[in-house]
Amino acid sequence: MAEDLHIPSGSRAEKYAALYPQIASLVQDETDLTANLANIAAGLKEVFGFFWVGFYLVKNGELVLGPFQGPVACTRIPFHKGVCGHAYTTAETIIVPDVDAFPGHIACASASKSEIVLPVKNQAGAVTMVLDVDSDRLNDFSEVDQQGLEKILGLINEAWR
Repeated sequence: MAEDLHIPSGSRAEKYAALYPQIASLVQDETDLTANLANIAAGLKEVFGFFWVGFYLVKNGELVLGPFQGPVACTRIPFHKGVCGHAYTTAETIIVPDVDAFPGHIACASASKSEIVLPVKNQAGAVTMVLDVDSDRLNDFSEVDQQGLEKILGLINEAWR
């Protein structure tokens, strides 16, 4: 089976709406979490052209790099550091319009200018991973991205709770 994404041109909201059922189709019959996270990251990178898209998984008391698309990245992030650590500790999505203005930002790549990080929680409400999306443009993320990404992350919650 060929896994090609078909995304029409249009607004980000329209692209998220078109991408969602395609990602759902890719992950619905696959039982391997790593494979599904990899396809989600690849789909987001392909459709939106973000600078970096990836997951950090909770392992042994820190966030550890998981499947991603983009340049090499920080391998381990303490829970109390950077935007990813903030999203983990608060268990809330954070949108950072200018990463240089975020206290304690971890500069894995100097080309990163703005960022959105979303926590993924298990049934008990504990954060098990975060989705980190970076842009090489300032102020590149909005509530449209938050809503679209949260809906896509719901696919993870449905399959692996």
